[in-house]
Amino acid sequence: MAHQIFLSHKHEDKPVVEPVAIRLKEIFGEEAIFYDSWSIKPGDGIIEKMNEGLTAPKFVFFFVSELALQSGLVRMEWQNALLKSSRGETRLVPVRIGNVPMPEVLKQNLYIDLYSVGIEVGLNQIVNVVQGNSSFTPSHEGFSNLTWKFLKAGKEEITIQIQASHLMEPNPNFVIMLANDEPDVRFELNGGQPMLNGFYKRPFPAIEANGFSIAPMGGAITPDRPLVLKLKQANKQAIAIQGVVHGWTDPFRIIPCVGN
Repeated sequence: MAHQIFLSHKHEDKPVVEPVAIRLKEIFGEEAIFYDSWSIKPGDGIIEKMNEGLTAPKFVFFFVSELALQSGLVRMEWQNALLKSSRGETRLVPVRIGNVPMPEVLKQNLYIDLYSVGIEVGLNQIVNVVQGNSSFTPSHEGFSNLTWKFLKAGKEEITIQIQASHLMEPNPNFVIMLANDEPDVRFELNGGQPMLNGFYKRPFPAIEANGFSIAPMGGAITPDRPLVLKLKQANKQAIAIQGVVHGWTDPFRIIPCVGN
């Protein structure tokens, strides 16, 4: 059975590519998707299976990152798809997932800028391309582009870092959940970077904590430019962090804590 969709990517980019593969499998079925993690079985010839997957797919999604552009095998995949696309045999759709320029030969193609729009919007756009409409809205769970960790955890001062692992985060609006009241804590962002902030009494029913909103002014979070936030004790009440929430989405999204 010919695959309808081929996902061309570098192995190191699977944290971004796999949520897309799983969402497409849920909608179109596993047999319709060539994704090496389930399409190539132990003992199979990799090149042979790749050739089978590229025989007659309707769509080839090329996930463009720095590592993917340096890979000879990935280059073979997307250049093969580009040739077939010029003959009307397939449709090549670049998906930008890194802060890299699009290759000149692909600039004539409309591409999905997952790096700039984020995983949710990008997933929706990929599904829409395959379905040929703009009405479907997936509800993806799992992969989190954003994580946070402690850089310093002292008695009078705590420093945390909110990091984007793969994609630019265009909406850096966060709620720091604390078991503290408004007078207990002072905030400093990225060495004095201006920000909008506010205090909310128990804003999320599922979290037994108060919310301190933080929104940096004039800058997105990127994989090489994280957000660093200092929390300073303003009185004798110790600072107690309960978690970090990404903005005011419904349902709200708790950012995973790592490295602790």
